[in-house]
Amino acid sequence: MAEQRKRRAYSSALRQEHAQVTRQKIATAARELMVGKGYADTTMAEVARDAGVAVQTLYTSCPGGKPALAKLVYDIALAGDAEPRPQSDRPEVQAIIDEPDPARKLARYAAMATAIHQRIKPVHRVLREAAAASPADAGLQQMLAGIERERLAGSRGPAEHLHALGALRPDLPPGRAAAQIYALTSTETFEKLTEVCEWSAAEYEEWLAATLAATLL
Repeated sequence: MAEQRKRRAYSSALRQEHAQVTRQKIATAARELMVGKGYADTTMAEVARDAGVAVQTLYTSCPGGKPALAKLVYDIALAGDAEPRPQSDRPEVQAIIDEPDPARKLARYAAMATAIHQRIKPVHRVLREAAAASPADAGLQQMLAGIERERLAGSRGPAEHLHALGALRPDLPPGRAAAQIYALTSTETFEKLTEVCEWSAAEYEEWLAATLAATLL
């Protein structure tokens, strides 16, 4: 019985590893196509071909069709890999939690946000442009709205963490703090400061850390 359990666990781990590799291949192919030729002009068949998978495999991995495929691309760009674990379990988040000084926590948070923006900026732009050009594409619109809801929900984590430590300003409830984190860390703000204002990523990171501290602490 113990040997059977060991074989089943090994087999399950192999399946998970294979699924992770497949997701990464699909996301890489889809990202290159979408960023290179646009969301609307990218077909599921092209993504399957470039990822080296069957079209049915692509639909199995992304059962919601092209909007679900775009979400997979976004999520893997956000995380930096295809590992199926939440952001809260990742080392950079744990480093923020473990940092005792609130201002340094926010400096670490700003560094993490900057790295994420550098990964997701081209994907987010392509999806925004596609949504603006196709307002009737309900799947795409819902997917982008869902991303924003996730961002706002994710901003509650650092806000509530600071509140629990007594580090938030006394007149700032966690919900309002989360809204301010959400607004300050938008991809659009990153784009404007690094492209229109021609700031470097390091300058953006320094500004974000200082602004979060001045706003929240």
